[in-house]
Formats: sequence, structure tokens, C-alpha cells
Amino acid sequence: MGKVFYVTGGARSGKSAFALRLAASYAQRVFLATAEPFDEEMLFRISRHREERGSQFTTVEEPLYLARALSQIPLDTGVVLLDCLTVWTGNLMHYAVSRGEEQMAQQIELFFEALRHLPCDIILVSNEVGMGIVPENAMARTFRDRAGLINQQAALIAAEAYLLCSGLPLRLK
Repeated sequence: MGKVFYVTGGARSGKSAFALRLAASYAQRVFLATAEPFDEEMLFRISRHREERGSQFTTVEEPLYLARALSQIPLDTGVVLLDCLTVWTGNLMHYAVSRGEEQMAQQIELFFEALRHLPCDIILVSNEVGMGIVPENAMARTFRDRAGLINQQAALIAAEAYLLCSGLPLRLK
């Protein structure tokens, strides 16, 4: 089993840049992107992230089926950088409307099972969404709760966990 690194923090806290630095020491890198370009602003963000990582990664784009994507990474991969679990959670909730809650729960379970059998290291990036005020609507509260539970699972299985604040990493474990 590969080593799991967990990197969390607020929006624009430096998570992605820190994760890229963690991945830099590996020879064969895969970037597993969960974002979908739903609008112009998201297209811009995705483009900016591609520029930041350059050509040093093989990019795999998968908004929903992370376990399947992980099972198909090249055998010589040294590290997978998955950015990010929070966007994946939002994607699962978005598609759960048509595919059902059971499908969402199954994808989460399959993902964490895949992490236990990954032959390379993986860096998981996720937003810490539970440190603000309680959201005013049920859907936002559900998202916060689901993201928090996924983050807890990721941090639990991680060998190393980091919290980023203002670009500074704090090692949690």
C-alpha cells in the first residue's frame, strides 16, 4: 500500500501549491482532477491550475468515479495528487439528484477502499469547510457535513496530514 498524505485548509490557503511541492520529489506523477468546467470562471481556474503544475504530471480528469480512475493509473506511477475531495463531494451531491443517495455512498466507500490498495503514494487535497458559521440552508449544511466526514476519513488513514493557513503548513500528524 502506498502512503497517504492529506492536505487541508481554507480557500486560497495554499493547499494546492503545498501539495505540488510534496509531489515534486517523485519521478512519475499523476494529477487526478475532480473539477468540471461548468462555467467560465471554473474554466479559468482549471486553466490556471494546469499552468501551475506544467507538464510534469499526467493529468486524469474524473469528477465522480475516483476508485475507477485510481485503478487505471499507469503502473510506474510514483504519486497521485488528487485535487480535490471537496469538489468531488459537490459533484457527488450534484449527480445524486439523478443517480440516488446510494450511488453516492457507494462511490465514497469504493474510493476509500481503493486507497487501501493503491500501489503508489497519494496526496489528497481538500477544503476545510467546517470552521465557519452554520450555513443557512439544508443543502449547504448537508454539503458541509458530508465534506467534513470525508475529510475525517481521509485524515484518519493518512500517514501525514497538514493544515494550511495563509500559505503556512501546520503538520497535524
